Amino acid sequence: MTPAPSPLDGQSISFGPFRLVAAQRLLLEGDKPVRLGSRAFDILAALVDRAGEVVTKEQLMAQAWPQTFVEEANLKIQVSALRRALGDGQGGHRYIATVSGRGYYFVAPVPTEKPLQATPVAPVVSAPKHNLPFAVTRMIGREEAAAALVSRLSHQRLVTVVGPGGIGKTTVALAVAEQIIADYEDGVWLVDLAPLGDPRLVPSAVATALGLDIQAEDPLHSLVTELRDSRMVLVLDSCEHVVEAAAGLAAALLSGAPSVTILATSREPLGLTAEQAYRLEPLGSPQPSSNLTAAEAITFPAAQLFVERVTASLEDFALTDANAALAVEICWRLDGLPLAIEFAAPRVAILGLEGLANRLNDSLRLLEARHRIAMPRHRTMRAVLDWSYDLLGPDEQQFFRALGIFRGGFTLDAAATVAVDATNANNVAMNSLAELVAKSLVIADSSGPKPRFSLLDTTRAYAVEKLDESETRQGVARRHAEYYRDLFERARSEAPTRASTEWLADYVREIDNVRGSLDWGFSPSGDRSVGAALTAAAAPLWIRLSLLDECRSRAKQALISLANEKSKDRRLIMKLQAALGTSTLDAAEMGEAFTGVLTIAESLGDSEYQLRAFRGLYFYHAGSAQFRAALPYAQKFHRLATRGSDQFDRLFGEHYMGAAQHYIGDQITARRHLEHVLAHAASDQRPDFIHLRDIIRFQTDLQVSARTFLSRVLWLQGFADGAVRTAEISIKEAQASGHALSLCYALALAACPIALWTGNLAAAARHTEMLLQHSRKHSFSLWSAFASWYQRVLLVKGGDADTEARLQASDPAGIPGEPRFRSLTGLSQLAEALTQAGRVTEGLAVLETAIEQSEPGCYTPELLRLKGELLLLQKPPADDETAQGLFRQALDEARRQQALSWELRAATSLARLLRQQGQRADAIACLEPIYGRFTEGFGTADLMAAKRILEDTDHH
Repeated sequence: MTPAPSPLDGQSISFGPFRLVAAQRLLLEGDKPVRLGSRAFDILAALVDRAGEVVTKEQLMAQAWPQTFVEEANLKIQVSALRRALGDGQGGHRYIATVSGRGYYFVAPVPTEKPLQATPVAPVVSAPKHNLPFAVTRMIGREEAAAALVSRLSHQRLVTVVGPGGIGKTTVALAVAEQIIADYEDGVWLVDLAPLGDPRLVPSAVATALGLDIQAEDPLHSLVTELRDSRMVLVLDSCEHVVEAAAGLAAALLSGAPSVTILATSREPLGLTAEQAYRLEPLGSPQPSSNLTAAEAITFPAAQLFVERVTASLEDFALTDANAALAVEICWRLDGLPLAIEFAAPRVAILGLEGLANRLNDSLRLLEARHRIAMPRHRTMRAVLDWSYDLLGPDEQQFFRALGIFRGGFTLDAAATVAVDATNANNVAMNSLAELVAKSLVIADSSGPKPRFSLLDTTRAYAVEKLDESETRQGVARRHAEYYRDLFERARSEAPTRASTEWLADYVREIDNVRGSLDWGFSPSGDRSVGAALTAAAAPLWIRLSLLDECRSRAKQALISLANEKSKDRRLIMKLQAALGTSTLDAAEMGEAFTGVLTIAESLGDSEYQLRAFRGLYFYHAGSAQFRAALPYAQKFHRLATRGSDQFDRLFGEHYMGAAQHYIGDQITARRHLEHVLAHAASDQRPDFIHLRDIIRFQTDLQVSARTFLSRVLWLQGFADGAVRTAEISIKEAQASGHALSLCYALALAACPIALWTGNLAAAARHTEMLLQHSRKHSFSLWSAFASWYQRVLLVKGGDADTEARLQASDPAGIPGEPRFRSLTGLSQLAEALTQAGRVTEGLAVLETAIEQSEPGCYTPELLRLKGELLLLQKPPADDETAQGLFRQALDEARRQQALSWELRAATSLARLLRQQGQRADAIACLEPIYGRFTEGFGTADLMAAKRILEDTDHH
C-alpha cells in the first residue's frame, strides 16, 4: 500500500530532542533515526501539522488508514507506540495529549524550519539490514529474559526460546533481535515458519526472507553455500510444527556457515547437542489477596501488562487499592500468560473488572482477539491450543485430554493410574509426560523430592473441553476418584506415624483433586460410595488445615447420601459423624453427631472413636455452659485413656479433667492435672507425628490447651503475673505449631480474658484484633463471636458508643445459627463494663442471660458480685442489705473455690459498700486480709482499686 502523502512534505520540524523530516519520512533523535512504523509516522505528522489543535480520531484514522475501515483500538495501539518512541511523560517531556471522546493534540512547541533543501540534514548512518516488524506495543516484564538471551547469543550459536503458546516467545525474540542488529554486519532476519504446511519448505522460507535465489533441487545445500561467509542472525520463529526440518536446517548452518547465529522459538527444543534452550516462564503475578494495594500489585509484570492493555481501550481506567485485588485475581487465573492477558484486558471496557473475573470460568470463549493484526493461530486461546494439540499423535492426545481431570497438579503415579488404561501404565505415563513437557503443554516442577506436574489453567480448560467431547470422561473421572480415595486412606493411616511437616507436604497439594473427585462422586453420574469413602479419608487434612466449614459440608453431604443406602457401613458412618462433630459449631448438631459416634464405637469396641466421642461430648456440654454435665465425659475419657498404653492419650485425659475441674470451680484439682500435663508433654519429648495425630483427633495442640487453662487457673488463684506469662507462652506455642484453631483457642480462652481481667486494655485490644483476624480468615464463627464480645467490652470501656451500636446488632449472648454456645467470660466482662459505664438496664439484661443459661461453676462468684453492683446502681437502688447479701455470697463462693481474685473483687465491692455505710473498720477488716495474701500483680486494676479503698478508708 502506498503511504498517504504527509502534510509536511518538504519541511523539517523540531520539537524537544527530535526532528521530523517529512520528505524522507524520517524522525531523528539527535543524529540517530527513531524507528517508527508507517502508521505511527502518519499519525505523528498529522498531529505535528496541527500542533495545539484537536485532531479527531476519525481524521487520524483516515490519515493512517486511507480508504480502509479499522477499529478504534488500532489507533490507540499506534498512539501508545508513538508515545513510547517519543518518551512521552518521561523527564517532564509531554508531546501528545488525549481529549476524552474526541481525539488527540500535539502539545510541544513546533517551530517550522526552512525546507530541507536549504537546510541539509546531517548524514545519517544507514540502518543495518533487517526485516524486523515494528513493535506496536512495548514488551513488559521480560527485560531479564531478554538480557539473558543477548548474553547467551554472544557465545552460543543456537539458542531456542521454549514455552507454551501465548507465553510471549516471539515478543522476546524480536526484542532481543532489535538489541543486536548493530552487532551483525549482514543483519538480523526474521523467518516466520508458522504458515508452512510442508516441512520441506523450511530452507525456502529462510531464502525468501533473505531475498536469496536458491536451487530447488537441493535448497538446504544451496542456502548453506550462500550463507557460508555471512555474519548474521536468523530468528526462526514457531518451529514446533516443523521441528525436525528446523533442526536439520540449524545443524547444517552451524556446521557449514560458521558466522551465522540462530535464535529460534518453539514449544519444544530442537533437540540438537549444540542447542541451548531457554524456557520462558509466565509473567510474575502475586497470589490473590484482598489486602493487596495498587502500589504492591503494579510491581508485578502481569499486572503491569494488564493495566497497560486495559488503559489502551479504556482511557480513564486506573489501578486503585479498591480494584487491585480483582485485577490481580484476573492475572492469576490467566496464569500470567501474556497472550491471555492481551485478550482479556479489552473486555474490561464492556464487562468491568468484576464481570471479567466472573466470566473467566469460560475463558476459552472469552479470550478471543479483537484485533485483525493478530496472527491466525493467536486469534483465540483455543486457536493457540489447537495449534499444539494438532501436533500430537492420537495416543498423546488421549493422554493429554485425561490430564485435564487433575486440579492443582499431579504426580507421575497419579497420571499413570488415572490417564493411562494399559498394563505398562508407568512407562507409558513417563514417556507421554516427557513428550508433553518438551512440547510445553505440561509444566514440570522438580524442586521437591518427587517431581510434580501441572497444566496452566487455560490449557487445562482446553483439555477438559476435549475430554468432554470424547467418550472417556466417565472412566477417567472414576479412576481419578478411586485413586484419591486410596491415596487419602493411606494418608489417614500414615498420620499417626509421620512427621506433621512431611505429611502435609505430601498431601496438602492434593486438596483440589479431592474436591474434584468429590464433585464427581456426588454428581448424578458419579459414585456416592466412592465419594463417601473419600470424604472420611480426607477429613484429617481438612481438620489439620482448619478448613472446618468445608469438612462440615462434605461430611453432611456424605451422610445424607448414605442414609438412602440399603447396606450400611457402620464404621464409615461413624467416621463421617466424627468428622461432622469435629467441624461443626452448631451445638445441637455437634451433640447429635458425637452421640452417634459413641453408640457405634461402643458397639464395635472401637476405643479410638470412643475417646473422640467423649472429647466431643465434653466440648459440647462445656461450650454450652453445662459444666456439671461436661465433667462425666472428661472422667470417661480419662478412665479409658488410663487403661490404654498411649501416654499422650493419658495426658489428654489429664488435660480434660483439669479443664472440667476449672469450670466447676475446683481450681486446686484443676491446677494439679494441668501442671502434670505440662511436666510430661514438653515439645522435645513429643514427636512431631504425635502432634499431627492429636490435632486431627482432638483439634487442639495439647500443650497449648493445657497452658491456656493453666493461665486461667493461675489468675483465679491470684497469680496475675504468672497468668499473663503463661497466656503469652500459649500464643507463641500455637503460632509455632502453625495450627490456626489452637491459636484462636489460646487467644479466646486465655490471652483476651486475662488481659481484660488484669485491666490491660492495650493488650486486650491487641489480642482481640489478632483473634478477629485469624477467626475470620479461617471462618471460625465461634471464635469470631468471642472476638466480637471482647470488642464490644473494649468499646464500652472506651466510651465509643457509635461503633458499639453497630456491633450490638448481633446477639451478645450467643451465636446466630449455633445455639447454646456461650462465652461466660465475654458475658461477665460485658456486664462489668456496662456497670462501670452506668448502663444498668443493659448490664442487668446481659447478667441475667449469663445466670439463666449456665450451671453454677467458676463464674458464679463474679456473677453474684456484678448483680449486687447493678442493683445498687439502678433507680431506685435496691436496699443495701440485698446487695450486701450478694457480695457476701460471692465472697463465700470464691473462698470455697479458693479463687483469690474473685475473692478480692467481692471483698472490694463489699468494703466499698461498708465504707459508704460508715462501717470503716468492717470495710478494712473485710478487704485487708485478702489483699495481704497477694504476692504479685500489684499493677493490675483490681489490686490498685483495692489499695485505693484501703488507703481512703484508713485516712478517714
